[in-house]
Amino acid sequence: MSKAGSAVRRLAQKKETKKVVHGSILRVTIPAQMASASPPLGPQVGERGLNAVQFAKDFNKATEHIIEGVPVPTRVHINPDRTYKIQFTTPPIPWLLKQAAGISKGSFHGDVSGMVTLKHIYEIAKVKQQDDVRMGLPLKRLCQTVMGYARTCGIEVRKEIDPTEYRQFLQSRDDFVKKELEELQAKRQAKMLRTA
Repeated sequence: MSKAGSAVRRLAQKKETKKVVHGSILRVTIPAQMASASPPLGPQVGERGLNAVQFAKDFNKATEHIIEGVPVPTRVHINPDRTYKIQFTTPPIPWLLKQAAGISKGSFHGDVSGMVTLKHIYEIAKVKQQDDVRMGLPLKRLCQTVMGYARTCGIEVRKEIDPTEYRQFLQSRDDFVKKELEELQAKRQAKMLRTA
């Protein structure tokens, strides 16, 4: 058997790599006023043929009225001529719940991480009702959805909250979170030492 014949067979057997075709809509959550051309946003925008630097400038300018760092779910509608339209929705429900409860992290192991009142649930549902996706949902159903997210995050829903009692709860919760993070860091360090 000749070398040329086997080379031809190998070339024939090679599978062609398929080109990835992206859709015309990019769905991504970007912190307000903090878009940049660096990963992970830059490559996602660049793959679709858009100028990542210009997109970041446009996004940051469009979110000037929003507090910096607030996560903004964004849909970018990309036209064939590489123009685009940016569409925003309200921040995610878990983020709104954590802000209302005054916490930065949800529950670790099913414990209570914070508390909100029914009024908080109602107000968050009113905010989320403005989204195009939830436009036709009744407010009662939306409140139930928000309560489901609260349960998932470990946030307890109450009729009323005593401010002094809640302040003490948050202080003890902060101590607990710091302790958990220190234990997690110690486990990571021990694992790194074992593998090294």
